[in-house]
Amino acid sequence: MRLCLAQLNPLIGDLKGNCAKIINSCQKASENNANLVITPELSLLGYPARDLLFNKPLLESQWIFLDTIASHLNNNASQLAVLVGIAEPTADLQIPQLFNSIALVSKKGWEIIGRKQLLPTYDVFDEKRYFRAAKSSGCLELEIDDKLWHIGVTICEDLWVEEKIQGQRVLGPDPIADLANKEIDLLLNLSASPFTYNKKLIRQRIASKAAKRLNCPVVYLNQVGGNDELIFDGASFVTDRKGLITHSLPLCRESTSIWDSTFKKETVPSLNSPDKEEILLKVLVLGLRDYVAKCGFKSVILGLSGGIDSALVAIIACAALGADNVLAILMPSPWSSESSVKDAKDLAKRLDIQTEVIPITPLMHSYDTSLKASLGEIPQGLTAENLQARIRGTLLMAIANEQKHLLLSTGNKSEYAVGYCTLYGDMNGGLSVIGDLYKTSVFNLCNWLDSNKACQCRKSLMLPENEALVGRSIRTKAPSAELRPNQFDSDSLPDYEILDPILKELIEEDNDPSTLIQQKYGTDLIEKIQKLLKKAEFKRRQAPPVLKVSNQAFGSGWRKPIAST
Repeated sequence: MRLCLAQLNPLIGDLKGNCAKIINSCQKASENNANLVITPELSLLGYPARDLLFNKPLLESQWIFLDTIASHLNNNASQLAVLVGIAEPTADLQIPQLFNSIALVSKKGWEIIGRKQLLPTYDVFDEKRYFRAAKSSGCLELEIDDKLWHIGVTICEDLWVEEKIQGQRVLGPDPIADLANKEIDLLLNLSASPFTYNKKLIRQRIASKAAKRLNCPVVYLNQVGGNDELIFDGASFVTDRKGLITHSLPLCRESTSIWDSTFKKETVPSLNSPDKEEILLKVLVLGLRDYVAKCGFKSVILGLSGGIDSALVAIIACAALGADNVLAILMPSPWSSESSVKDAKDLAKRLDIQTEVIPITPLMHSYDTSLKASLGEIPQGLTAENLQARIRGTLLMAIANEQKHLLLSTGNKSEYAVGYCTLYGDMNGGLSVIGDLYKTSVFNLCNWLDSNKACQCRKSLMLPENEALVGRSIRTKAPSAELRPNQFDSDSLPDYEILDPILKELIEEDNDPSTLIQQKYGTDLIEKIQKLLKKAEFKRRQAPPVLKVSNQAFGSGWRKPIAST
C-alpha cells in the first residue's frame, strides 16, 4: 500500500479553499501512484470551527465539495481514494446534532467510514458543545494488489487512552481495545492536535503503545498552521508494528509525503535534533504568520521600547512576514533612558525595519493640563504611569487603523499573570505574540537567538546571520518599564527567576499554595503572588488573543471567574 499523508493548513470555514488543498494533494498522490490520501481531522471545515458548526448552510455546503472531490477522482485519478474530515449531521433533532466524522471519497462518491468516540472538553477543547460521541471505531477495507487491507480509523483523541503516559484521559471507551478484536493491518489517526511543550514526544509514545497493542503500523497525521490562538505543528509520523518511527513529516510546514508499506528500513533519529528554543521560535513564527494572513492583514505595527520583550516580538514578526511588512514606533517619554532609545534604533537597523519616532512628552503635558481641573492636581503615581502607556497605545492604534496594520501586543506571561500591564495601553493590540512566554523564557529564547546554535535557524527564517540579533545591551539590562526615573520591575515584583517558577506552579500545575510554601518560597510571597494573579483576571479577560504554546495559556482554556472569593 502507498499512502499519501497530506499535512494540510486549512482556513476555518473556507470550504472552497480547503477542498482545493485536498484536490491538490490528490494530484500529488496520483503522480506518485498512491492508493489512499489521508487528511487531518475536520480537514474540509478546518479545526476548530467552533460556533461555525451551528451554521447550517455552511454544513450543507460540505456535500457539494465532497462531490467535487469525487468528480476530480473520477476524471483524473480513478484508482485513488481520500479520507476527508467533516462535520456530519445526525438523523434526529437531539443535541448535539453532529458527529465528528471521516468520509471516504472515491470516483463512486463518498460514504462515512468513521466517527470520533472520545470528545475532549478540557483546556481549549469544547467538543461536547457540538458533537455526539460515536459508539464504535471506524474500519475500512481496501483491496490493493490482490491483498485486502483491514484499516482502523480513529480521530485525534481516540488514540489518547494511555493514562500512564498522558497523566489523564477522557472518560469513555478505549477505541484501541475495540480495534484489537478486529485484527487490523494498519491504524490511521487523523488529528488536529495543537502544539504545546513536549507534546510531540507524548504523541509518539502514545502511537508507539497503540502499534504494540494492535501489532500493526500506526499512521499519525496532524493538521499544521495557526488558527486563532492555537498553533498546529504538524510533525506527522508513521510507526512500524514495534512502535518505532519509520517515517516523519516536517514541523510547522504544510507538506505531502508518501509512505510505502513495503519500505522496512527504520529511520535513525537525527543526532542534530532541533533545540527546544528553535522549535518554540518556529511555532511562534507560524502562529503569527497565519494569524496575520487568515485575518486579512498584510503588515504589522508594534511599539519598540528598547526592552527585551518588544525586541523578541519584532524579530518574530520579521521572520514571519519579512522586514518590509513590520513598522516599529519609538515613543520616548521624559523617563526614557538614552540607552533604551539607542537600543531600539540599533535593533531596528539590524532587522532593517522601518521606524518612526513620536516623542510623547508634549502629549503627557497636555493630559496633565486637561486633568488638573478635575483631579485638583496633575496626575500622580500610578495614574501618571498608566497615562504613558495609554498615550502610546492610542498612538499605535491610530497608526494601525489609518495604515491598516495589525497591532502586536508585546507583553509576556509573567506580566499578564500579575497584572503588570496597562489596559488600553501596552495591552492594546490584535494579537499577543509572547503572552504565553514567561519573562525567563523570553530571556532564554533571546540568549539562544544570539548564540552560534541559532545560526542555521536564523538563516532558514531569513533573519540576519552574521551578528548578534537581539544584542547584548538588550539582553543584559535590568527589566524596566521606565515608568519613572530609575524604576525597575524588581521595585514591584520578585526577581523573575523567583516569580516565574511560582507562577508556573499556580497556573499550569494548579498547585495548592500550601505545596508551594513547603517548597520554601515563603508564605508571604506565595500569598502576594496568588493575590496579584487573582486581581489581574479582569485585565486578562480584555487582553488580545494569546498564541498558545504551554499546557495552560491565558485564553479560551483559562476560565477563572473575575469576581470570586
